Amino acid sequence: MRRAAGDTAPAPVKRPKDRKARIALAGAELFCERGYHGVSVDEIAAAVGISGPAVYRHFPNKYAILVHATREVVGALLAATGQPTASSADGLLDELLRALAEVAVSRRRVAGLYQWEGRYLTPEHRQEFAASMATLVGRVAGPLRELRPELTVEQADLLVNAALSAFGSVTTYRAAGADTEHLLTRVAWTLLRTDAPAVPPRRRPAPDDAPATGPVRPASRRELLLIEAMRLFHRHGYHAVAVEDIGRAAGMQASSVYRYFPGKADLLAAAYYRATDRLTGATTAAIAEASDPADALHRVVRAYVDFAFGQSDLIAVYLAENNNLPDRDRHQLRGAQRLHVEEWVGLVRAVRPDLPAAEARVLVHAALNVVTDVGRLGRFDRTEGYDTQTARLALAVLHA
Repeated sequence: MRRAAGDTAPAPVKRPKDRKARIALAGAELFCERGYHGVSVDEIAAAVGISGPAVYRHFPNKYAILVHATREVVGALLAATGQPTASSADGLLDELLRALAEVAVSRRRVAGLYQWEGRYLTPEHRQEFAASMATLVGRVAGPLRELRPELTVEQADLLVNAALSAFGSVTTYRAAGADTEHLLTRVAWTLLRTDAPAVPPRRRPAPDDAPATGPVRPASRRELLLIEAMRLFHRHGYHAVAVEDIGRAAGMQASSVYRYFPGKADLLAAAYYRATDRLTGATTAAIAEASDPADALHRVVRAYVDFAFGQSDLIAVYLAENNNLPDRDRHQLRGAQRLHVEEWVGLVRAVRPDLPAAEARVLVHAALNVVTDVGRLGRFDRTEGYDTQTARLALAVLHA
């Protein structure tokens, strides 16, 4: 059929120049929301408004999206801190911290990518990411050591990482804006001014197949399965571990595992309920033993640090694998997590009655994040009082 005179052909649809960036952003948001293995390429495509095959014009596979997204996150932080203008050390630090807070809040839906999804990177890409983060830490640690020459390189780096952890906590709650940026900047300044922990010496890590239970194994097989499952989930991620792996680590056949747990998801849920019960019990006991709200807050923080340092595999899985819980358990357990946060918020406001609840909640999330991140940096080593010093950092955040 001929086109009538005067008719014009429809304009061709142009592919957006930033489509690759849009795909990476959508992937990062979905990875943070539901976990890397819980997201398909087709779902990423749907979030962008394109077909699955269209994604492959930009990325060969889902892993390539993860790598690109991770680079984008750290790239935004490096770009924001690349050309500071202040001349004095304190002015430079303030400029850097404000820039980091702005990036954290503006990219809050993807900022958590650096913290948990990095385990799915290959060693090569993990090393690349670590090098970029070391560059970022160095940019802040330089003026910090100029301002505080008594700090060792390791102490300055640890304090900067604690500040970055506070910024990263913005991914754990919904409300965030300019006020949050100001508050997080204040928290970061508080951490950089706090006495730095003495970083424990590095020890040779245990091989991945080494049992986590030491020479004394639990008498209960169910207990042993839980311990080994948490160790493997922590080191490799939930989806990379099979029931056979858990059984092998516990010294039994996979068929024997099913006598205690119907499936791998049930093992994960059991660990979450255990962590929730222990945190609730420790928090309740700490408050009951306190003489006043300030003492209660101190005891609750210490109880959380003791739990994190004493059961680092369990706490890491507890914080990282929410998305892999069975639907029937996820809502109940997330509700328990919120109640734990609100218990802290109530204590903070009892100590600081003029502090709005929204600000107290930001401080609580930052303090919790600092405990786990700083603990991980020190390999949850209790020697030289590292746990006590970590608790002091968390308390400093709550009083920022």
